[in-house]
Amino acid sequence: GINAEYMGLFSSRTESSHAASSHPERIALSQHYTMTVKRRNHGRSKKGRGHVSVVRCDNCGRCVSKDKAVKRFIVRNMVESAAIRDLSEAAVYESYSLPKLYIKTQYCISRAVHARVVRVRSVTNRKNREPPRRPHR
Repeated sequence: GINAEYMGLFSSRTESSHAASSHPERIALSQHYTMTVKRRNHGRSKKGRGHVSVVRCDNCGRCVSKDKAVKRFIVRNMVESAAIRDLSEAAVYESYSLPKLYIKTQYCISRAVHARVVRVRSVTNRKNREPPRRPHR
């Protein structure tokens, strides 16, 4: 078969408890291979839970686990900025505040990347765990 260590897919750790024999199959089985890991949380925030419920992606409808979904809470005015002045002039009450629209969106990873909600980061930048800076208004 193909040597997995040669392909660069696995990193090998030999365990001294297994006795290596003359058969090459037994030598390969005596070594313990671990897959390389891209993210330390495996792309989820599940930690101690065995099962997590699924949610549907707001963009494509895909089932994605609740801890893996990219969640954003959007707060917008119900009226666009062009019509706010017209409404404030026509309002009977002087200090009437317009209601806001509160939307919680949940995306699968592929749609979040496609819609540029999250970006692909380099290997070194993936280690950075602090949240991105918020733009000042």
